[in-house]
Amino acid sequence: MKALRSKNPITELRGVGARLAEDLEQLGIRTVDDLFNYYPYRYDNYEIKDLAEVQDQEQTTVLGKVQSSPLLNYYGKKKSRLSVRVLTGRYLISVIVFNRPYLKRMLSIGDQVTITGKWERNRATLAATDFHKGEPDQNAQWAPVYPVKAGVSVKRIRTLVKQAFKQFPDIIEENLPASLRTAYKLAGKAQAVHTIHFPEDQQHLHQARRRLVYEEFLTYQLKLKAYKRLKRASETGIPFSIDSKQLQAFIKSLPFPLTQAQNKVLSEILQDMAHAAPMNRLLQGDVGSGKTVVAAIALYAAVCAGYQGALMAPTEILAEQHTETLRELFRPFSVSVGLLTGSVRGKRRRELLEQISSGAVQVLIGTHALIQPEVHFHQLGLVITDEQHRFGVGQRGALRLKGKEPDILYMTATPIPRTLALSVFGDMDVSTIDQLPGGRKEIKTYWVQDNAMDRVIRFMKHELDQGRQAYVICPLIEESEQLDVQNALDVHGYLTQALPEYSVALMHGKLTSEEKDQVMEAFKEHRAQILVSTTVVEVGVNVPNASLMIIYDADRFGLSQLHQLRGRVGRGSVQSYCVLLADAKSETSREKMRMMTETTDGFKLSGYDLKLRGPGDFFGTKQSGVPSFKLADLVHDYRTLNTARDDAARLVHSEAFWKSDTFRLLREPLIEMGLGESSHLD
Repeated sequence: MKALRSKNPITELRGVGARLAEDLEQLGIRTVDDLFNYYPYRYDNYEIKDLAEVQDQEQTTVLGKVQSSPLLNYYGKKKSRLSVRVLTGRYLISVIVFNRPYLKRMLSIGDQVTITGKWERNRATLAATDFHKGEPDQNAQWAPVYPVKAGVSVKRIRTLVKQAFKQFPDIIEENLPASLRTAYKLAGKAQAVHTIHFPEDQQHLHQARRRLVYEEFLTYQLKLKAYKRLKRASETGIPFSIDSKQLQAFIKSLPFPLTQAQNKVLSEILQDMAHAAPMNRLLQGDVGSGKTVVAAIALYAAVCAGYQGALMAPTEILAEQHTETLRELFRPFSVSVGLLTGSVRGKRRRELLEQISSGAVQVLIGTHALIQPEVHFHQLGLVITDEQHRFGVGQRGALRLKGKEPDILYMTATPIPRTLALSVFGDMDVSTIDQLPGGRKEIKTYWVQDNAMDRVIRFMKHELDQGRQAYVICPLIEESEQLDVQNALDVHGYLTQALPEYSVALMHGKLTSEEKDQVMEAFKEHRAQILVSTTVVEVGVNVPNASLMIIYDADRFGLSQLHQLRGRVGRGSVQSYCVLLADAKSETSREKMRMMTETTDGFKLSGYDLKLRGPGDFFGTKQSGVPSFKLADLVHDYRTLNTARDDAARLVHSEAFWKSDTFRLLREPLIEMGLGESSHLD
């Protein structure tokens, strides 16, 4: 039989009838293969311990002899509490067992018992979660614990898995070739699957997990690499004719020289654009690293080649800011820039749509309004999406369909470790700007307790008196009964009273687009010196005169979000500051605050944030494309992911992979998905 690819229905397993099969289907278990693939998420360790080695409140298993007749008390409705004295080693302890009254008639003085529970040292009591007569099964010291739903217990799953191994001992065929298993000293498939369910010890469990994690990563990466290869072979994009003289003239006109990192990623982007296959590249860089300038050069290259470019931003404020920046950069070169957002209506909108379809608008910037059906481009060649993980997969794809296989560049200011970026963003190539422009002073960050607000106000006044401006960020707009957090409305009122000589503006998500524009314009033009806001200023807003960022309840935000907010200051030549107001009661919160004060490196913070929150929460949406693995962890297993990715790239480019029987079980899923066409064998 084939490895975990046979279709033995779960009802072929002895003891599984129609009713149980329905319950198992709720867990995604329809076949015996599914059952083998239903891995435990943790293990109860039943290794016998001496209580002298066990910490207070620690879960443990002990072996002992009954020293007293059990006492049984009932309380509430059908609830019971049984207590019995047990001698274990040199300890005479009380064992408490809830809701198992039948134990009273089963236990006699002198019986040997095995008990698992939480040890309360001060009371010499063990609150039992597992209690049975006799010595423990030496082969069951590590008991698997599975995620379950009503109708199926953990014990039932354990029993079914044991039965499956007895009834179908040869169902698990090896799917990794001997060359890979030998190279990485990996366990065999059948052995690894058995061990992951019933480990003998920690070492065997580690080896089983290592084997299965590598396999998970390899099969996933094979799909990505095969898809990418097939796509490149089957699609014909635009081989842009790059005019190097025109491009150099534009680069020389920029107000500052490009950094080495900007030059490197620009070279990668221009090479993609010159190639016939459509570009599909992620450009990531820290706050203020200069991604927008690189995007501008790529757009100019597309325009010089006779094509239109489009840039989609997640908010109107950011779209307007990009428009302002690009119009300034393109003005000497007579490049027409249009702005399309939900606020553009009526005659103005109709005229703009005509200019887009005729080609009069060469670069179009906007929000999701760009993907509306009535938007038709004359000849769209390059699509750039800014803050790409904020858009759903569908929105990104819809913009691509506006052109005939245009080149796509995705930008994000949320630094993502390269390994994870390659995995999360699928078949994309990844470019990273890992260097900041020179001449900027590092932002000084301070963590302050909430009760030190008077000092913060004095410091703010000192900055404002020198002609600077300040952001004040709050996590909520309105009163919340659940969270004891400051809100923007309260803080606006407080600052207006505390600093009456300065104008305090207020911005939050409930304002209309026009109102937000008016508030931001007032702040940019220095008519307002303080901007109280929710996190709508998180991305892209550029006010070089702002030197102070104050964040209320900073421990409520993720590290990456705090870093984005901090990046709104420090954009001019003056020294800038970020003040984190937080009581930070938990150790995790305190560690977060310490990390922010110790480094301004977005990649370091991002890596820590990922470990803290996990990939799904880090990206914040199921649509982000974060793959879901049974055992593998994108953060902790990144070295294995690197290895598997390199192996997958090598395999899909080799003829042996597509023809040799050695790779049959790795190849078949790709062929079933339509990823094994002859175009792979060039």
